[in-house]
Amino acid sequence: MTNHLHALVQVAEYPLGKFMHCIATRYSRYRHKALDTSGHLFERRYKGKLVDVDAYFLTLLRYIHRNPVKAGIVNDPSEYPWSSHRAFLGTESVPWLTTDFGLALFSADPVQARIAYKRFVLEPGNGDDDALEQESHPDDCRILGTDQFIARIPFVPRKPRSPLTLEQLAESFCSEHHIDTKLLRSPSRARHFASIRVAFSTQAIEQGIATVSDIARFLNRDPSSLAKLLARHASNQDSE
Repeated sequence: MTNHLHALVQVAEYPLGKFMHCIATRYSRYRHKALDTSGHLFERRYKGKLVDVDAYFLTLLRYIHRNPVKAGIVNDPSEYPWSSHRAFLGTESVPWLTTDFGLALFSADPVQARIAYKRFVLEPGNGDDDALEQESHPDDCRILGTDQFIARIPFVPRKPRSPLTLEQLAESFCSEHHIDTKLLRSPSRARHFASIRVAFSTQAIEQGIATVSDIARFLNRDPSSLAKLLARHASNQDSE
């Protein structure tokens, strides 16, 4: 899309986080080189959902391929060059893309499967597609599936998020350490401030307030540099 992308990814042993990191890193390098610029390319971290294939795969596939039409970018899904729709139709070949599973849900015959798929995508969807933007399992917003689906997977409860925001934590933290929040977010690389930022970042992560990327943006720091700083600090703590 114009400011984001959707990906329907089958994940096995390879963690989704590493997969997304690889894509984001390579694409960022490509765009930075093409535009001769630097800095953050993506505004925030990706959002992922574990999907119940039986209940939601086809609806989700249709939602992704109809999104450019809904946004008014094109009149027909086949007119949009940056999706897998034409690969599912058989009019375009994308070597790394897997369409067999999705098409097999329509018919064992490839020709009939593509005909049924095309008809399915062009159907309005009766509001099911729009519901995907808000729908998730009530126990965990990371999951798009039924209770039966939840029962079949190892369920790890999400760590409760703190009611505090980063700004509120910063005010409390700086008050406790008798410094101004502007100094916490300043460009100074003094060792004293580095140790304070580590303590602040560690507290924010442990309380579930924000991710390393969120904290880096708040502190006006590079996420990679902050992650290395935290890792180095953790390593030093373990060796003591």
